[in-house]
Amino acid sequence: MVRRTKEEAAATRDSILDAAEILFAKQGVSRTTLQHIASAAGVTRGAIYWHFVDKGALYSAMMDRATMPMDAAVKLLDERPVVDPLQRLRDEMMAVLQIVVTDATARRVFEIATLKTEFTDEVDSARIRKREAVCEWRGRMEAQLAQARSEGTLPAGVDPHNASMCMWIMLDGLLRNWLFESEAFDLVELGGEVIDTFLAGLRAR
Repeated sequence: MVRRTKEEAAATRDSILDAAEILFAKQGVSRTTLQHIASAAGVTRGAIYWHFVDKGALYSAMMDRATMPMDAAVKLLDERPVVDPLQRLRDEMMAVLQIVVTDATARRVFEIATLKTEFTDEVDSARIRKREAVCEWRGRMEAQLAQARSEGTLPAGVDPHNASMCMWIMLDGLLRNWLFESEAFDLVELGGEVIDTFLAGLRAR
C-alpha cells in the first residue's frame, strides 16, 4: 500500500510537471498560474502545493528533470574521442542544432528557458541557472579554441575568449530565430554553413 501511494504521488508530480511544461511553452511562465496548471493536470492547487512550495519551485523542478540541448550534445560526444579540437567544437555545435530539431521535449524546455521566461523574482533561479549554463558552454568553447591555437590549427592572433563569445552569440542567434519562425530556414543546413564559415574565417586570420 505504501509503495502504491508513493508511485501515485510520483505520477501526480510528473503530470503536474508535464502540464506546466506545455503551458509555459504555450503562454509563457508569467502568464501561467498554478490554477492553470492544476486544471490542465487534473489536480487541485493543494496537490501542487503538496509537491512544490510555489511556482518558482515547480519551474526549477521542470528544468531539473530536462536535459538541455547543450548538455545532451556534450554527453553524446563525450562518448567518443575527437583529436582535432576544432572538429570537436563543430561537432558539438551541430549536435545542439540536431537535438533542437529532433527532440521535442528538449526543444520545448529550451524554448521556455530562452523565449518564454520573464526573469521575475518568482523564478529568479532561472536567471542564475541560465548564466551558469552559458558560462559553462562558453568555457568549453574557449578551452577548445585555446587548444587549437596551441596546436597551430588556429593562428596565434586568435583570441579564444573573444572567439568563444562570438560563437556563442552565433549559436544563440540561430536557435532563437529558428524557434521564433522554424519555417524560415533549415536550422541544421544553414547552421552548418554559418559555423563552417566562421571557423574558416578564424583559420584564415
